[in-house]
Amino acid sequence: MSESKHLKRVALVTGGSRGIGLGIAEHLAEAGMDLAINGRRPESDVQDSIDALRRRGADVLYHPMDVAELDEHTGLLDAIRSRFGRLDVLVNNAGVAPHERADILEASPESFDRLMRINLRGPYFLTQAVANWMREQKQADDAFRGVVVNVSSVSATVVSVNRGDYCISKAGVAMATQLWAARLAADGIAVHEVRPGVIKTDMTAGVTAKYDKLIAEGLTAEPRWGTPGDVGRAVTALATGELSYATGNVVMVDGGLTIQRM
Repeated sequence: MSESKHLKRVALVTGGSRGIGLGIAEHLAEAGMDLAINGRRPESDVQDSIDALRRRGADVLYHPMDVAELDEHTGLLDAIRSRFGRLDVLVNNAGVAPHERADILEASPESFDRLMRINLRGPYFLTQAVANWMREQKQADDAFRGVVVNVSSVSATVVSVNRGDYCISKAGVAMATQLWAARLAADGIAVHEVRPGVIKTDMTAGVTAKYDKLIAEGLTAEPRWGTPGDVGRAVTALATGELSYATGNVVMVDGGLTIQRM
């Protein structure tokens, strides 16, 4: 299928079959985009998510792969090119937390390396590959509007000494956003960062009681957990160009957690 024949814009959401990624994919589908999503699980395990996205009007390509494996990026983009012929939006959402929270005085290099590979190195080089394809599309069609959205975390700036590897990986994502925004602006490709706060997903299931208590005690200005839909709405506003002349911008979706208060 040639790029000119597929009229709908296409978004790739890494880790788009559950949690925050699924919330993002749902809102992009409702905004009229077709979707490519990836994950490490086989397609049969994510069929319910795929069906839910299709009910929202999206054509959905699921491509199982690990974003940390750089040699798998080409296969993912080839599958998107074959199915849709174009890619307009990249949402770098896939990420992991440490298997175990450990004091930085005792944390392991194995955990550090794992988080850097998945949370920072993989998305960085996937962005490189997608950006080069987006530049080709822009050269072929001046009306093309490329967008990259990196989903990081308030942990990019908020310290948790029992998961330093996670914080450092997200701080790296924040810098990567600025780098790609500066490099790609001349090509008409906008790059943004969305920083979620405390979001209710399977990743936070193990600390539900902790954050229930902290939120009740005033951790966030808005006294509730965030939802994947909260993040999805923010990403969709960026992906659809609702926020223009603002490349490199950071959008906080944290219920006011990072507001300095007395």
